[in-house]
Amino acid sequence: MKLYTAFVAVLVSVFSVACTATRVQSVDRLEPTVSAGIDSVALKAINDTIIPGAVVCVVNGEDIDFLKAYGNISVVPDTVAMTVDAVFDLASLSKCVGTTMAVMQLIENGEIGLLDTVSRYFPDFVMSEGAITVRDLLTHTSGIDAYSNVPRCVAKFGPGQPDSLMHHIATDTGRHFVPGEKFLYSCLNFVTLQNIVQQVTGERLCDYVQANVFDRLGLKHTAYLPLTDYSVTPVEIGGAPIAPTELQEDGLPLRGAVHDPLARVLNLGNSGNAGVFSNASDLAVICQSLMNEDGRILKPETVRLMAKVPEENDPAVGRCLGWDVRSSHSGICGKVLPESGHRILCHTGYTGTSIVMDLDSRVAVIVLTNRVHPYDTGGLKATRAAISDLVFGSLL
Repeated sequence: MKLYTAFVAVLVSVFSVACTATRVQSVDRLEPTVSAGIDSVALKAINDTIIPGAVVCVVNGEDIDFLKAYGNISVVPDTVAMTVDAVFDLASLSKCVGTTMAVMQLIENGEIGLLDTVSRYFPDFVMSEGAITVRDLLTHTSGIDAYSNVPRCVAKFGPGQPDSLMHHIATDTGRHFVPGEKFLYSCLNFVTLQNIVQQVTGERLCDYVQANVFDRLGLKHTAYLPLTDYSVTPVEIGGAPIAPTELQEDGLPLRGAVHDPLARVLNLGNSGNAGVFSNASDLAVICQSLMNEDGRILKPETVRLMAKVPEENDPAVGRCLGWDVRSSHSGICGKVLPESGHRILCHTGYTGTSIVMDLDSRVAVIVLTNRVHPYDTGGLKATRAAISDLVFGSLL
């Protein structure tokens, strides 16, 4: 009981703020036709029951131009209106704002090399089709299986066994092509990167990223939520409500526990492929730091390296280091921005989140939804692309 009480006390101290905290306010400085267009697209997705609600943010290098909430943050067990400060399970956006930032910092410091082979860190790592490097992991050109069957892994080595998961990836997953030649989006790439970061730093990924990325930027609503007891989960981060995701067998949605099964069940929330929770205003700060190359989390030359598609990879891959540029998954950019010739960074998250950044114009579009609430149905491809085209069409 004492341990339980102490655990709850830690959660309260980390994920709560005083009642006098200032709440984030809506912003609209866009052209009226653009704002109205975003309203229309977001409300259509809600009316079509693709999403229960959304927060859309447009940020430039200096300020937020647009921040608005739509619909509801939850519809089960209660219907609650969306707020602009709502915190979302970022799903695979965690790869970008968490794991990639950590890896690029360690590359910047000379502690990890892009051409380091995975076997340097894990000697038992199978290289059946050729040497897999850190660069291959970052660009999803390793050829490693996309995912692992979580129930089978649990049956084999039990839940919450991160070391066993890494051994499974190293020795018991597929290798589908010669590294660098093709593109296969893989969560296992980023779990592997997580373990490299942890081996190099001696810290959990979640702790390293919190101290060296989120805290450096002064983010108050962004964190991994690594827990050992999922019956006790926070409902807020920094006073901002966490959006629930999918209904579980008990009839209640996940809230404060990562949706991704591999990250939740096998890695207990500290995972390279998913696990970060954040809101639009905090993500805007991350985008500004990268677009401005302000050096707070990465040096300017490191940002440029990260945003460059490696020449060594097949051009059809279209992935830079940790982010997407022009791969088959980059449709969220719409049509206008890719035709501009500007440098692009983009990525989606399975739960219904996305970021599109124009590094040359220094404008980013952030769309946050909990698409998987209450059920994992519907797709946001057209919604994301339409919002991107509205914003960048007015600028370019």
